Amino acid sequence: MERDPAAGRQGRVTEITGGRVASLDAFRGLTIAAMILVNNPGSWAYVYAPLAHAEWHGWTPTDLIFPYFLFIVGVAIPFSFSRRLAEGTDRGLLFGHVVRRSLILVGLGLAMRAVPDFDLFEMRLYGVLQRIGLVYCAAAALYLWGSVRVRRAAVGALLLGYWALVAGDLSPDGNLGARLDRLIMGDRLWQGTWDPEGLLSTLPAIATCLLGIFCGEGLRSGRSGGAISRHMWVAGAVLVVLGLAWDLVFPINKNLWSSSYVLFTAGTALLLFGAMYWVIDVKRLRGGWLTPLVVYGMNSIAVFVASGMFAKMLARIPAGGGEALPLSAWLYENAFRSWAGDYGGSLAFALAQVLFWLGLMWPLHRRGVHIKI
Repeated sequence: MERDPAAGRQGRVTEITGGRVASLDAFRGLTIAAMILVNNPGSWAYVYAPLAHAEWHGWTPTDLIFPYFLFIVGVAIPFSFSRRLAEGTDRGLLFGHVVRRSLILVGLGLAMRAVPDFDLFEMRLYGVLQRIGLVYCAAAALYLWGSVRVRRAAVGALLLGYWALVAGDLSPDGNLGARLDRLIMGDRLWQGTWDPEGLLSTLPAIATCLLGIFCGEGLRSGRSGGAISRHMWVAGAVLVVLGLAWDLVFPINKNLWSSSYVLFTAGTALLLFGAMYWVIDVKRLRGGWLTPLVVYGMNSIAVFVASGMFAKMLARIPAGGGEALPLSAWLYENAFRSWAGDYGGSLAFALAQVLFWLGLMWPLHRRGVHIKI
């Protein structure tokens, strides 16, 4: 790790990020790389516990990844709109762009489900990109037309209201969200009877994004970098404590996107992002370690979609003699499990996917090619 001189404020990382907030791109890149890692084991039968979701109540590091991305979406919103609002750009026009981006995200999510079977009347309609699109649209609307007080009230209403709605039966099949999803979608759900990206649990996910907006506004507050870092750490610690306290009566649960989960994950996001901001943007401790994160962070949605479609392709191409294993399984067995064992080989396969996509994105990044949604 090397420290850039203060005079080089427009130096190495500015060249990497094009003048953007380096720590935000790095945090987004870390999140997307983690998504690829946990979504692509060599075998789902051999996954280390921290790299798998909690079965129901509770959490693992993997359960932090998706809310981190929604939090980052929120952080970016003030950076996207503040200058244009200050210049007098019409809010309706800006929201039109938001709706367009949201529809593209939803469409990409549906396309990832449809390809290659195109079973439009049978496939699951919920998904990660669909949730990102809906949450982004709602949070951006509240930013464009709501004051800070309104957004704070919205967070409280979403979290407390959701708790009131689902209180009682929190079982996978019996909770209100699962019953509502079955009523709307029948059995077109991730687990047949319930779905972690269901309709009702999208409401508290909006609160996750709104908490990110508050962080983004803090970054743009004009205070010193040290003061911003300290504020992020204090706010993060408070949210973690509140989330753990709420967990006693409304358990932390990624599948339900419980209110305690919102506070806990936003708190840990602030602690981690605050540390990255302090290192990268305040102390300006930068080196080669930062570039891979920024490469991922500036092509995040593109690499998420491409890696997901590539994984589908590997699972469909037959390989491996008489047993006709899918190519993904054949690669795991012969290129990774053969020397690293069951669990080690499964992790090595996933790490190879992370490096593979980094290798593809790096030349694009060097040429300034960043695929935006």
